[in-house]
Formats: sequence, C-alpha cells, structure tokens
Amino acid sequence: MLITHDTRCALDTVVDLVNTAPEDDTAADGLSDVATLTDFVGNHEISDVGALSEFDLSAVRKIRGRFAAVFAAPDARAAAGVINELVAAAGTTPRLTDHDGYDWHVHYFAPGASVADHLAADCGMALAFFVVAGEQERLRRCEAPDCRRAFVDLSRNRSRRYCDSRTCGNRLHVAAYRARRREAAG
Repeated sequence: MLITHDTRCALDTVVDLVNTAPEDDTAADGLSDVATLTDFVGNHEISDVGALSEFDLSAVRKIRGRFAAVFAAPDARAAAGVINELVAAAGTTPRLTDHDGYDWHVHYFAPGASVADHLAADCGMALAFFVVAGEQERLRRCEAPDCRRAFVDLSRNRSRRYCDSRTCGNRLHVAAYRARRREAAG
C-alpha cells in the first residue's frame, strides 16, 4: 500500500491524538487544556489553524473518542461507518495545496475550518484509505496487558503486536524469558 507523506502525517496525528486519551480514571488527559491542544497542533504542524479556545478543546476531545472507535472497530464496515460520520460532519472540501515547502497534496478540510473539523477530515480520510485498501486490521491497539495505545501496523506481513517494540514488546519478551528460566530452574 502506497502511503503519501500527507497521509502518513495524518496517520501519525490521529494515532497521537487517540493516545492522548486517559486509559482509565486515574490517568491524566493528554489534552488537559487549551495550552496542551496548542502544543499538539504545533508539534504536528497542523496548518491553517487560528487561535484555539475551550470550544476547540471540547470538540477535539469528542472526535478523539470517535477516532478511538475506529481503532476498536471489529470490522471494516463498523470502521467505515464511524469514518463516514466524522468526514461528513467535518464538511470535507478536497483541495490541492502546496504550502510550507511541501509539494502538492490534498487537504480535505474547508479553508478556515475549526481544528476539530480539520482533524476529522484529514485524519478521517487517511483512515478511510486503509479501509478502502482492505487494510483496516492494520489499525490496532497494543497487545501488552497494561497498554492499550493505538498504532498503525505498517509492517510488511501485518505482524506488529505492540505500540513500541522497544518498550511494550521488549518488556513482555523479557518477562516471558524470565518465566521460562524460572520454570527450567525450578
């Protein structure tokens, strides 16, 4: 599957957005206030966004939950339904642009759209490409028992199980190794 630069950026953005949600009632929200939303927008180089407000924060948190539903969808039909709702509500307006030193690419949000509509349109379309390509199963959650972070499996054989092999994957492999050693010694 060919993934363009702007689609990859949108995928990274949607994964990071979903992962800002607290995993339980004791965890902090990664989008706790307008300042953290502003940082998120800046860190992801989300273009064409004006001054942000509490309204924007609330709207982004709502679409974050909808994006989380895409990663939890049991099949392509369910994922497509959520994506269709997101993209339709954003009022997509595809247009070609070549801003900020990037070559020609497509923006799916209308000029002057809110940050929530911007994210819903661009990130929703990036996820839509995976469903259309029959690759919805690549939109996953980490299989580590104490981690449910979202990620996109871009491995050739669709075999990635953990959000980060160096942390979650390695930690589980070390634990399994130690358990085997204890069993062999005991």
